[in-house]
Amino acid sequence: MQQSYEPTGPAPDGGAARVLVVDDDPTVAEVVAGYLDRAGYRVDRADDGPAALARAAAHRPDLVVLDLMLPGMDGLEVCRRMRERGPVPVIMLTARGDEDDRILGLEVGADDYVTKPFSPRELVLRVESVLRRARPATARQRPLRAAGLTVDPAARRVTRDSAELALTLREFDLLAYFLRNPGRAYSREDLMREVWGWEFGDLSTVTVHIRRLRGKVEDDPARPRLIQTVWGVGYRFEPGTPSAPAGPDTPPAPAGQED
Repeated sequence: MQQSYEPTGPAPDGGAARVLVVDDDPTVAEVVAGYLDRAGYRVDRADDGPAALARAAAHRPDLVVLDLMLPGMDGLEVCRRMRERGPVPVIMLTARGDEDDRILGLEVGADDYVTKPFSPRELVLRVESVLRRARPATARQRPLRAAGLTVDPAARRVTRDSAELALTLREFDLLAYFLRNPGRAYSREDLMREVWGWEFGDLSTVTVHIRRLRGKVEDDPARPRLIQTVWGVGYRFEPGTPSAPAGPDTPPAPAGQED
């Protein structure tokens, strides 16, 4: 079952962004769609993976709220296939306590996740946050360059030695933040606040995105040269330093320390 809603008010960014809600639970879908509709978004709905892909192909969404557990085709596969068609922000809905599933969601390119049961108001705030980050302020539009990387905030485009990289929304924001602030060590809490815009949250979100970003910008992700681990602190972007003598997880860190 699919259903469309027209916006009743302006979206937070001044336009009517299109949000695709994918959930096979009609009650959850109805509540989420209703809150997003009242917040001023155009809302489309789909109740399974194939319907979601068809809806996204017909009307490209600005953001997708995607349930992990779907009949026939799970949310991970839906997210992968949507990513193959081009970048689109994704917020994954997961069951409480399924940490492995949340990590998998982030690994395939989800920009955020919300655990069930959740507050619909919190979800709307997450949607606003992700969309706001997808449209950077005009004052921060100038291209950033370091270590063969060029980040163009206006075009939301990253190249490495002239080859374009496929980055998710959060990966893009994280790399841009590092390029704006080279040589400074940031904790995962710092990065969550500055890049995600959250004062609290699951810090493994940052860890997963660092790992994914290293896989795309480092010559050898196992021996990171650019995004270095600062033991006991967090991470630092060093555009002009030699490769580390050991992998990113050596020496072994105490329990709870950053990867």
